[in-house]
Amino acid sequence: MTEPTKPTAEANSDEAKKRQREQVEKLLAEAPVTSDGSAQIGGRRMNYTVSAAFVPVMPPPLADDFGQPQAAIFTTAYQLNAPPGDRKRSPPPEGVSQPWGGPAVDSDAPAPRPVCFVFNGGPGSSSVWLHLGALGPKRVTINDDGTMPPPPYQVGDNPDSWFEHLDLVFIDPPHTGYSLSASDDARKKMLSVDGDVDALAEAVRAWLARNKRWNSPVYLAGESYGTTRGAALADKLHELGVALSGLILVSCAMDLQSLVFAPRNDLPYALFLPAFAGVAQYHGKLGGPQSESPRAARTAAEAFVAEDYLGALHQGARLEGKARTRIAKRIAELTGLHQALVEEKNLRLNDTDFFFELLRDQGRIVGRLEARVTGPMAARRTRDWEFDPGLEALLGPYTMAAQAYLAELGLPTQRRYEVFSMEVNKAWDWNRREGGEPGRGNQYATTSGDLARALRRNPHLRVLVASGHYDLGTPYAATDWSLAQLDAPADVLTRVEHHYYDAGHMMYTREADLKKLKDDLARWLSA
Repeated sequence: MTEPTKPTAEANSDEAKKRQREQVEKLLAEAPVTSDGSAQIGGRRMNYTVSAAFVPVMPPPLADDFGQPQAAIFTTAYQLNAPPGDRKRSPPPEGVSQPWGGPAVDSDAPAPRPVCFVFNGGPGSSSVWLHLGALGPKRVTINDDGTMPPPPYQVGDNPDSWFEHLDLVFIDPPHTGYSLSASDDARKKMLSVDGDVDALAEAVRAWLARNKRWNSPVYLAGESYGTTRGAALADKLHELGVALSGLILVSCAMDLQSLVFAPRNDLPYALFLPAFAGVAQYHGKLGGPQSESPRAARTAAEAFVAEDYLGALHQGARLEGKARTRIAKRIAELTGLHQALVEEKNLRLNDTDFFFELLRDQGRIVGRLEARVTGPMAARRTRDWEFDPGLEALLGPYTMAAQAYLAELGLPTQRRYEVFSMEVNKAWDWNRREGGEPGRGNQYATTSGDLARALRRNPHLRVLVASGHYDLGTPYAATDWSLAQLDAPADVLTRVEHHYYDAGHMMYTREADLKKLKDDLARWLSA
């Protein structure tokens, strides 16, 4: 009697691939989970249908795997329930059949309601932050100063929801939320700048087709890396025949060169300085005229950058003697840090220097995404970046409230909803494809060129940009720079607006800024 043969590694691999594909196909076969809801928004009660469903990412027609879904993308959509009688249908004229078996044409129907597709960033983040923090009909209750509230965490009506103006579709990119890819090759492709854009463009098209919303004005809204994605999506969707009416960029990150501190990249040192000054003033670390208000601190730093600092950085080692000392002294005055440290750092203070040194005398770390918030250093007061106090204050409340809310909608509670995946973040391929060649030496990913092209291609595309003064992840001056570099004529750039808020990266955690963001949106939509 012979012993049974052990399964080979190849057989195990084939079985794993089969399970991956079957799992995605099973998700796509599930019926949408739909329920009715209502919320008090903009001073009135609004009724809606919320539908949680997976949409497929299909390969292009000439692909070898054409017809086989590459991913199942999870979406949560809020659509307005029209009051009874508002959608009366008119029969077709006598002797004329209704094409495709569809409903009779409604000659008295109101104009189609706009629909906005929404995503967050990371990369590796689900859409829960914008969903339950700012835009959706329901919102997690958060402390106004950005600090962490005690449990339990709940969602309630969001009077400043954008649903007053737009139907909303929240998208979780592959391997965030409940979304999954169907193979290792698909996963590798989608965890990249261009593969991610391709996948979300297909998800938008699939949702519009499934829900018969092709006649609705279409908007996109993204936050953080969602703006990197959103800028490229605006151009990609236009290429696919989806003409956007508007793009909303919250806490912009279109040009990583403006945000990544690295040798021989002096740009971030200049672009972070105005935000450093405002934060230092907020925490009481400045003296002189710049200490009078956050605005005074930021204005003084902006002037110094334009008039002196950029030139000093450009000179490098050629800047010597009194001129060098003068620059170091002014940086210290504007940041609240010691002049000796500024000189030690060769006039170049990065974000980590600021996080750990501004409040070192108090044993506190400054938050990155919300610099109004601080956290305790280790007893040894090391400079090891173990956590971001600004994010930690929000991660627990959003995660727990989101899990409870999704269960209320009727979604399977045994599934894990991936609020933020560090595995996705670490695996991300930042290189972009140009001319079919991967990489091409692209050290800093950028999508501002995509946005400029989209603006030139689509004369009706308008852009609304929102930045928080206390955001040290994507500081407002870096966004100012990116927008100023857009490769488009001046008359085209008049369609781009930039607004500022007195909180951090998720400025909507502050109620006054949540309301201001909604008001700015309403004015922008009506312009």
